[in-house]
Amino acid sequence: MIQAIPKSATFDQFVAWYPENSEYRYELHNGVIVEMPLGTGDRSDVAGFISGELFLEIRQRQLPYLVPKEYLIKSSNDKSGYLPDVLVLDRLELLKEPRWKKESIITMGSSIRLAVEVVSTNWRDDYGYKLIDYEALGIAEYWIVDYLGLGGRRYIGNPKRPTLSVYELVEGEYQIRQFREDDRIESPNFPGLSLTARQIFQAGISILESTNE
Repeated sequence: MIQAIPKSATFDQFVAWYPENSEYRYELHNGVIVEMPLGTGDRSDVAGFISGELFLEIRQRQLPYLVPKEYLIKSSNDKSGYLPDVLVLDRLELLKEPRWKKESIITMGSSIRLAVEVVSTNWRDDYGYKLIDYEALGIAEYWIVDYLGLGGRRYIGNPKRPTLSVYELVEGEYQIRQFREDDRIESPNFPGLSLTARQIFQAGISILESTNE
């Protein structure tokens, strides 16, 4: 039985409330517990494709990183907790994390090499709360994968087009580069990654085409 959602909560109250083995996913946004919408098959394809490509890059280059299955990011203001669609963690920095081994909770931006959000109907959260909090926490690299071009024109331009935004932390502030169509993705933490924006946006199609070759 799912407990009633409190009207407001701190991060620790949110963690204590979170129902075990729930079929739903929840995040804490500025003290408010939010039920995350179920993703579409296409969105899952995109997130899974990115996760797989990053895992291969880590393995091939023998980087001290991991792509975990379970995790929760605690914001620096104690009012938010996030579950990005893809997360890459630094194994060495994880040794300093006080809550990782017992709770899979990340409290320091230095532990995160890359956070990825695949945009859905709640795109305002990805370009709003999360962007601000990831920057404040000191997450080195953040991708917003807007594969349907849903975001506001002030974020992805006019006319709206599928856009992958890479935010790199430079002197405490995010600097943005955007990639579309056949642009090759330039990742500060994964410079050897050889992917275009189109390959990511059409992940399911790309896999089928490579299988049939």
